[in-house]
Amino acid sequence: MSVPSAHANANADAGVLLSARELSVRFGGVLAVNKVSFDVKRGEVFTLIGPNGAGKTTVFNLISRLYTPTTGSITYDGRLLATCAPHEIAALGIARTFQNIELFENASVLQNLLIGRHTHRRTGLFSELFFTARTRAAEIAAREKVEQVIDLLDLQHHRDSVVAGLPYGVRKVVELARALCTEPKLLLLDEPSSGLNVEETDDMAFWIDDIRAELGVTVLMVEHDMALVSKVSDRVLAMNQGEVLAMGTPREVQTHPGVIEAYLGSTDDVASLRRTAAAPQGGTA
Repeated sequence: MSVPSAHANANADAGVLLSARELSVRFGGVLAVNKVSFDVKRGEVFTLIGPNGAGKTTVFNLISRLYTPTTGSITYDGRLLATCAPHEIAALGIARTFQNIELFENASVLQNLLIGRHTHRRTGLFSELFFTARTRAAEIAAREKVEQVIDLLDLQHHRDSVVAGLPYGVRKVVELARALCTEPKLLLLDEPSSGLNVEETDDMAFWIDDIRAELGVTVLMVEHDMALVSKVSDRVLAMNQGEVLAMGTPREVQTHPGVIEAYLGSTDDVASLRRTAAAPQGGTA
């Protein structure tokens, strides 16, 4: 496991859970992320926005350790993530959903959620084979945690349903539920509203608020739906072509001239963005 740096310890004391400093990654001749720096405070919803190809998901992949930064560093809860293996990330308290749903299609909702408890298993092979009292206690504890998440996200009706037979919107919620079953400190949401209708997106906003308020989870989100961004975000970072374009409250970022030009571009979209920015904000700065 990594040794905390002085910078990481200072950030941890200041209430910063995740810190990226001068983060860059190059794929051959393509500079996908270029000197990106930001802090995510404990208990906030921090959102990355930008046009397709801006580098948002690449940042997620760097945090998840799917990619290694070419230069720069990421510290999480006092640890340098570059020294952690990808399979250690969930155990550190970082969970993630994906824009393209990644579930076990032929398993039930309950079985998918129980998989999310795997990182917390402490029983050995002998105990598992003979289903000892320790294993039974672990199974009961895992089921209790899963049932809490099922209740939080209103998945009771789908508990025993096979994932392949569920509507797309429900499967998005199941993937969110599985991430929560790992008991994360930091939840990475990659376009949670993608493919959802208006009602489902409103539900997602409600659940993101609950995840922060009731579970105390910090949320780092990539999102294109500006209405959802405005409802749930405390702070927003806008990216374009791998670089930081603007950072601030949802209203400050949405009305930034550079963001409007890079993220929207057309006159009609600019007018729509201004209407969204003028609407009441759900997050706190």
